[in-house]
Amino acid sequence: MRLMALRKIITLPSRKLRAKSEPVGKVTADLRALVDDMFETMYDAPGIGLAAIQIGVPKRIVTMDLSKKEGETDPRVFINPEIVWSSDDTSTYEEGCLSIPEVHEDVERPARVKVKFLDLDGERHEEEAEGLYATCIQHEIDHLNGVLFIDHISKLKRDRIIKKFAKAAKRAAE
Repeated sequence: MRLMALRKIITLPSRKLRAKSEPVGKVTADLRALVDDMFETMYDAPGIGLAAIQIGVPKRIVTMDLSKKEGETDPRVFINPEIVWSSDDTSTYEEGCLSIPEVHEDVERPARVKVKFLDLDGERHEEEAEGLYATCIQHEIDHLNGVLFIDHISKLKRDRIIKKFAKAAKRAAE
């Protein structure tokens, strides 16, 4: 039996976060192992969602757990997720990201979306999402397309955040 492994989460200013992820062909043992690692990494961070690109794997895979109660888990896997419908009405949530630690900004997104995806058994699903689920799945699918939540805020705020992370990375490299 393989033990799960914590993976390093890529953070700004890494260019890898801007890569577009490739679709998954089929569910394999390696893919299942990657998903296990993603959950281990996401829970350890701690976070509620993680896209494979955030650990350096450019595949269209998202893990998510929106369970609210301490000690309870509701792990969800989305393979090749795709938004097939978005509502006209919007909602605003304060978002954060494991790849942009300690930064939280209000982001406006469609309030409801319909998402199509495969599960770990390769089964097709289509679900309507609202509330935190809608926000989180849109945030994670953005990652798969090389888009960060800070791309949805003002240019001034975004530039300030990018500059802060670039400076920190430069200092760490010295």
